[in-house]
Amino acid sequence: MTKKHKALSLLGMAMRAGKLVTGDETVLKAVKQGKAKIVIVAADASDNTKKKFRDKCATYNVKLLEAFDRITIGEAIGKSERVLLGVTDAGFSKSIEQSLSEPSEVEYID
Repeated sequence: MTKKHKALSLLGMAMRAGKLVTGDETVLKAVKQGKAKIVIVAADASDNTKKKFRDKCATYNVKLLEAFDRITIGEAIGKSERVLLGVTDAGFSKSIEQSLSEPSEVEYID
């Protein structure tokens, strides 16, 4: 299993475990409440969405990762296309981040 596939599998498990929030407003709320440990934004998200979450995550000291595309993310969690995910469990967050450690698969947004 490649690191990319492992990360997608972990996202699916996090969703089934109830440790994942999706959608603009829900993820934003989790960031503001300190519940989101990492936020994942799809590579094909709009520049406006990326900027909004880059700013919010920086303000609330939440790591923001850019990975995959909206279709791949949606398929991994058993939903339609998704642009934003917030992982609310520290264990899942750490495992997903480690799985996405290869530079070709993820871009850290500062």
